[in-house]
Amino acid sequence: MSRRRTAALLATTLLTAGLAGCSGQAPAADRPDVPAAPATSATPAPRVPAGTAPARSFAVGVRQLKLNRDGDRPLPVTVWYPAAGPAGGEAERSAPAADGRFPVVMFSHGLGGRPDDYAVLLTRWAAAGFVVAAPTFPHTSRGADGNVLDVLNQPADVSYALTRVLALDGEDGDPLRGRLATDRVAAAGHSAGGVTTVGLFTAGRDDRLDAGVVFAGTSLGVGTAFAGAAAPQLFVHGERDEVVDYAAGRAVYDAVPWPKAMLSLSKGDHGRALLTDGAALRVVSDTTVEFLRWSLYGDAAAKRRIPADAARDGLATLDNHL
Repeated sequence: MSRRRTAALLATTLLTAGLAGCSGQAPAADRPDVPAAPATSATPAPRVPAGTAPARSFAVGVRQLKLNRDGDRPLPVTVWYPAAGPAGGEAERSAPAADGRFPVVMFSHGLGGRPDDYAVLLTRWAAAGFVVAAPTFPHTSRGADGNVLDVLNQPADVSYALTRVLALDGEDGDPLRGRLATDRVAAAGHSAGGVTTVGLFTAGRDDRLDAGVVFAGTSLGVGTAFAGAAAPQLFVHGERDEVVDYAAGRAVYDAVPWPKAMLSLSKGDHGRALLTDGAALRVVSDTTVEFLRWSLYGDAAAKRRIPADAARDGLATLDNHL
């Protein structure tokens, strides 16, 4: 596919993605079919050994990292993490980290969005025992120039930011020194960030990643040639998505050769369930937390809880091949 054609397709599909894209005003557009991988009766096992996730909730701290890739790609990163002290309440800036070693989740925002737009969901992940690092991308964040084609550079941005975040575990004097499970890492993202996340397992495969969560994503520009060690994937998609067709997200899910599941919100649109607290967000939050507990902590009990969390209140269905 030519570079110009790729840009046009990405612009059509993702122009209103992220926070602004939830208005339902995006025009319908034809999108190319994505070939599905042949079905297999057995899938490779994930590489995270069996373990147990924390049973308690944590307080949440938040901090900012000022990163810049290659000197011309500023990448401020918001980091939410388990903090010392009683659980509940707002995230506290620069709070002391809780004791323990916590897996890392890299989160990519949608077009026209910012990490804080997803704070309700991401702080729940942190409270469950994960360090969540979310870059603000230089061209696709709110207030930037909106260059949609730059989505194709974002998998490399995430890999760079991941390197810098993991390095904090060994940095003298850093509040996260000795607190990161550097061998247990996932990537997640919404819409354009979903494209970024798919790219981290295909064309821009980062071998450090053990799992992925794709919200309302597609494979335009990054393909479906999933590569590397088995990395379980959870897809979350609204069946009434007005920006990225549900069928397009489903086609990428079908192409995944590893353990996988797809949470389909029967009345879900492009992303309001991720941005506003409510029954749908609770289903998404609880399902994704259990998936991360299983895929990054190796917690088998969490895996068994996924179907019940997905079915709560009859808001979603789960295609489960984990």
